[in-house]
Amino acid sequence: MRGQLQALLRRAASTQGRSKIDIDWDNLSFNLDHHGQEMFCAVWNGPAKGWEGQLQDYGPLSLMPSAQALNYGQSIFEGMKARRTAKDRIVLFRPEMNASRMKDGARRLCMPEVPQHTFINAVEETVRANSEYVPPLGKGALYIRPLLFGSGPILGLAPAPSYTFVTYCAAVGSYFKGGQLKPIDLVVENKFHRAAPGGMGGTKAAGNYSAVLQIQRAANAKGFADVVYLDCKTDAYLEEVSACNIFVVKGRTIKTPPLTGTILPGVTRDSILQLARKRGYDVKEQPIPVVEALEADEIFTTGTAVVVSPVGSLTHKGKRRVYGGGVAPTPVGLELYGDLTAIQNEQTGDHFGWVHPVC
Repeated sequence: MRGQLQALLRRAASTQGRSKIDIDWDNLSFNLDHHGQEMFCAVWNGPAKGWEGQLQDYGPLSLMPSAQALNYGQSIFEGMKARRTAKDRIVLFRPEMNASRMKDGARRLCMPEVPQHTFINAVEETVRANSEYVPPLGKGALYIRPLLFGSGPILGLAPAPSYTFVTYCAAVGSYFKGGQLKPIDLVVENKFHRAAPGGMGGTKAAGNYSAVLQIQRAANAKGFADVVYLDCKTDAYLEEVSACNIFVVKGRTIKTPPLTGTILPGVTRDSILQLARKRGYDVKEQPIPVVEALEADEIFTTGTAVVVSPVGSLTHKGKRRVYGGGVAPTPVGLELYGDLTAIQNEQTGDHFGWVHPVC
């Protein structure tokens, strides 16, 4: 109780003199222009002490140049959103899945796990401390970035002696330019691969994302919004986009690549699978040949950042396939987007128990 009181007093002191935020909610982008003023920071200095943390002002972290994460890449992260809903409250969406995925990633990278209650408490405190940055209903969301990394110094290749867990946030709009439901143009990558069997493709490790930057930049320069990666064994099957999962629709059948260790187990991916089954679609998690995607009725991508994003075209070896005319959302993706966001915004009943109230 005393610790909670001290935290409240610290927050009150930090917010005194803070100017009222001035954000154009109608023109939010997906960036850090409107980052929160406070973040939660915890440190781990051994199993005897466990995780010890609190809210503090958003700002630089102090690290030695020999920090493990800077030298050997011992770093994982999560992506979450808090929304202001139709019930005029702020909620999270399935935070226990993010907590579980971070625990899995921590084990894979030999880092101490962040217990679920510690993870969710840190996220909740971050949201409450920055509640004024949560956009009005329908204007965007508060994007939350939990980050776990080896902050302790080390020279030889080994796990870090100490770790830092941080959650920070920012008010954001659509991930892709042009708006949430504007169809995007994707290109299939034929030379480079995002992940390999036995690697870390199924882990939200920082290195997985830096590895695709060169390919993504080249695709952006040619006018594509993002890149679709293929399996590294045959170069014939879809895996995922740089930062989101992919779905292919043909008639009443919806397919997405299976979780075989090379694909991230997305929270939105799992939610869409359940919503599609509830609607009576024939849902399959199985390998999808590129040629099948080129003959599909529609394609869409899913992720916390992108939500559900319709694909306007897919280009593979110079062949361009346009879906739904390429200018308007395709029907199945749009339908499932509506189902998902209605739950997230508390505009319909939450039969799955996915919504997690914060304040």
